Amino acid sequence: MAEHYYWIFIIFLIIPLIRIVRRYLRKRHLEDYTKTPEKNPEMHFETNTSDIIENPQQNLTKPETKDMLVLGEINREATNFKKLLKVTGLERDELIPILDDLEERGLMRVEQKSGMLGPKVEFYVTDKGFQEYYS
Repeated sequence: MAEHYYWIFIIFLIIPLIRIVRRYLRKRHLEDYTKTPEKNPEMHFETNTSDIIENPQQNLTKPETKDMLVLGEINREATNFKKLLKVTGLERDELIPILDDLEERGLMRVEQKSGMLGPKVEFYVTDKGFQEYYS
């Protein structure tokens, strides 16, 4: 006389599984576009230089030191270690002492958060670091 309600458990397991699969496919799709722009002609954009208004106050030069390069990229939302390695082009052995130095000088802070797959470490620029970068 026991009624079987297995279908309820299956529904509650399928919903999170669908979300995880969608995230994974979305991530794979975006990585494919960033790795091979030659295969995706719709990703190529042409700029019209006549529409660009130059602002002499805007600083378009690269930072002079690797510290400022890393600080700028953290400020531009590269908040984890893998993104920083990818964006800055620095080696792992170069980036670790730079991050330690920035943290000791109080230009950035490190936060550990709990994620779905374990703890995450994220970097954030402090007010002092923001002032140092833009001065």
